[in-house]
Amino acid sequence: MATLGLSQFVSGPTHQAGHTLDLIFGAGIDVIMSPSMKVPWSDHYALKARIDFPPPPCLGGEPIWARPQRLMDPDRFRQALRDLAPPGDSLTELVEGWNTQLLAAIDEIAPKRPLRPRRNRAPWFTEELRKMKRDLRRLERVWRGARDGASRTSYRVFMKTYEMAVKAAKKSYFSASIASASSRPAQLFSIIRSLTSLEGQPNLNNNRTHSCEAFASFFAEKVLLLRHDLLANLDTIKELEAPRLSSGPVLDHFDRISPADVDRFLQAGKPTTCPLDPCPSWLIRACPDEVRAPLGDIINLSLGTGIFPGELKEAVVRPLLKKTSLDPLDLSNYRPVSNLPFLGKVIERAVAEQLGRFLDETSALDPFQSGFRAGHGTETALVALTDDLRRQLDRGGSGLLILLDLSAAFDMVDHELLDHRLANVGIQGTVLQWLRSFLSDRGQRVALGGELSSRHSLVCGVPQGAILSPMLFNIFMRPLAQLVRSFGLGCHQYADDT
Repeated sequence: MATLGLSQFVSGPTHQAGHTLDLIFGAGIDVIMSPSMKVPWSDHYALKARIDFPPPPCLGGEPIWARPQRLMDPDRFRQALRDLAPPGDSLTELVEGWNTQLLAAIDEIAPKRPLRPRRNRAPWFTEELRKMKRDLRRLERVWRGARDGASRTSYRVFMKTYEMAVKAAKKSYFSASIASASSRPAQLFSIIRSLTSLEGQPNLNNNRTHSCEAFASFFAEKVLLLRHDLLANLDTIKELEAPRLSSGPVLDHFDRISPADVDRFLQAGKPTTCPLDPCPSWLIRACPDEVRAPLGDIINLSLGTGIFPGELKEAVVRPLLKKTSLDPLDLSNYRPVSNLPFLGKVIERAVAEQLGRFLDETSALDPFQSGFRAGHGTETALVALTDDLRRQLDRGGSGLLILLDLSAAFDMVDHELLDHRLANVGIQGTVLQWLRSFLSDRGQRVALGGELSSRHSLVCGVPQGAILSPMLFNIFMRPLAQLVRSFGLGCHQYADDT
């Protein structure tokens, strides 16, 4: 036993004849023996030992400081927000007051405390299955105590019944999920990927081979190197033609936002929460009456002055391994997933609605530019492209398909060129000033293992994860189709693919 690393803890006799016949072995544990006791039903002594087991390891490592979900009651949060009125007249004062008062409200109802991460529950595991599992364990205990054929048969029959019920519950849940997502390709793909992937994403919080600072430097330097290589291979970064003020319709100011508009923008999209937010966004959405007025004041002041709040220009980035089969030690195998403050996204929705309406009314975007546009999705792009190729073959010609994929497309958008192209589609005045403010002086930090990196400035690009970024990217890519068609070629674009 010593060769196996086991220790024997019984030191005295365990039999009436004075022999030591009953033993307790262990490895890596502390066993405290009590004196053996004589029992009337056996010639062996009863052994009594106390084993101090350490608590099971935390699923996510050390306890984290977080707010208990059970304490986040919307009614209590509404009561805490009854006097929400950010002080001040400037945009900075209003935003800072908003964050301060929301933070005070959430601290009042759900202060942070050290919590141990819990394992995610299976969504298909119903209360009926939970009851069946308890009954199965009860039958198992009966069989182990009785050790007879009848209890064993009952246990095995019920085990088969339980296994069939689990299989049926999984099938029913995922069939319903797939059916409900049949018209939403992104959600459907996410469900299929979760069912077919062999491995999950590695937990970077437990793998500290790379620090958050290393990721932050890598993501920033990658964009700078790509930009340097691009500029080194171009004679100039100027437009082929000088920017001009549009002679057609222009958008030079924003309309004021009504309380009903605030409610729509507040409830639109997913209630994602950024680590920089003062409280969970779903709680804010649950209190429309309390936040409507101060939120409307912030939006209207931002749109009226042409200024995007500087407090909302920072993103928190989390590294995500592109494929589970890739080497997790190679930083280039990770993509940055950006998360922006909730308040900034609400302001963006107000701008996106008016900017999108103007682009649609003026037909400013290329008709064959798909992606990030209503009525211009994957299906329409494939149908149009296939139709063009077949028409060419029907005319007796030949078709050649050239595919262009841009590396770090959103991150490489040049602000000066985008400014020119915004002016060329009729964006002027306060609207253009607001978009310049939105893009300037932005930064990001990488979050990893409960730590944040230092701030890295972004000198180019449109923000990843922003509401406006797809629309701005489409405007930026607008001249590409015109250039391709000037050589007598057809052109279709889908997002950053051409």
